[in-house]
Amino acid sequence: MKSILIADTTREEREQTVAESIGNIDGLCDGCSPGLIEMYQAYIDGRKELREINMEFNARYTRGAIGPDKNGCDYANQ
Repeated sequence: MKSILIADTTREEREQTVAESIGNIDGLCDGCSPGLIEMYQAYIDGRKELREINMEFNARYTRGAIGPDKNGCDYANQ
């Protein structure tokens, strides 16, 4: 397996890696592709490794920084 680290790839290879991973980025069929491309732009530009970007995303998700706060279980009140 070829390395996908910034030091081991060109910008074109990084663009291809992101495009292949996300799928059809040209179709923009469901409106989420622009956000995904923006999320990985730092990797394409050679500023952050994929691992860093994914860890930052996961940290926000597990901390609950995305979406409203949930208090308790909806089923317990029924």
